Amino acid sequence: MEFPRSCGCKGIRTCLICEKKCGIQKKDFIGLKQERNAYVYCPWCKKAWPGWDVFTYEEHLNHSGTSLDFPGIFIKLDFLNVAEEECLMSGIDKMAWDPSQSGRRKQNFGPKCNFKKKRLKLGNFKGFPGFTRFVQEKFKDVNILKGYRTVEQCSLEYSPTRGASIDPHIDDCWVWGERIVTVNLLADCILTMTQYHGEASRYNLRDVDTYPPVLNEDGKVIDECKNADSSESLPLRNSGMDNSAKQVGTDVVVRVPMPRRSLLVMYGPARYLWEHTVLREDVLQRRVCLAYREFTPTYLEGGKHACEGSVILDMARNFWDHKSADSIN
Repeated sequence: MEFPRSCGCKGIRTCLICEKKCGIQKKDFIGLKQERNAYVYCPWCKKAWPGWDVFTYEEHLNHSGTSLDFPGIFIKLDFLNVAEEECLMSGIDKMAWDPSQSGRRKQNFGPKCNFKKKRLKLGNFKGFPGFTRFVQEKFKDVNILKGYRTVEQCSLEYSPTRGASIDPHIDDCWVWGERIVTVNLLADCILTMTQYHGEASRYNLRDVDTYPPVLNEDGKVIDECKNADSSESLPLRNSGMDNSAKQVGTDVVVRVPMPRRSLLVMYGPARYLWEHTVLREDVLQRRVCLAYREFTPTYLEGGKHACEGSVILDMARNFWDHKSADSIN
């Protein structure tokens, strides 16, 4: 099943449509509930507590059991208000959707990337829809996003009618930087996280130690790390992160809540040592998220590919009228 299907799936990726049409059996990721010790991340405690039902985090003062430290997650509840969410969805639903894998639909605005060959092109990237500009403006009020410069913005739709999900993965580490940002719309959802034990060549994870971190262990922006090519500026990143992972244990699954209208930032250990997935079973109604990506320091000022990156960063300053058909990426 390596060939693309009409629903947008290909390879091992499936949705309800192609599973029924082609007789495909979906891989059972929900088995994690029985196979591993499950914990729920609390945005107030910033710790993970025993359990599977994510929205028990609302019982913040009544946690039970022994908690785990789970560094690398930041959640800002009520990042958007109701009117802002309605504004975004009004604009998003006026634009065309493209089919994506695993039952999702997408609207993607960013450069063209070849992750295997590590090639980056401007492609058809013209900037972002104007009605989304205020979201990036609001990033400036979030301390952990200090200096964040968006180079990709993607609208992703998850619908239970298509069995939408996303398989466990780590976002590419060659071009996408440390802070992985998600703004959640229309419905509560859950990010399910499991430790990654595969090859370092996958996801371009080896690249992580070739550039400096953006955040320290407390999630505060490191202002002094500017030169991405100076080996003297590179701390022992993976050693510290590995210690964090060992403290958690390999038989653990951590469930991270993504409440409606919240902002989630993944960084550090959660970003580089754990795969994240959205399980089909957790998509109970239509959910749309805005996913944001920044460059690694190699494409920023002082980095090896700063000139290449500057062209795309310049284009990323543009916000265009989504009502104009000629403007749409």
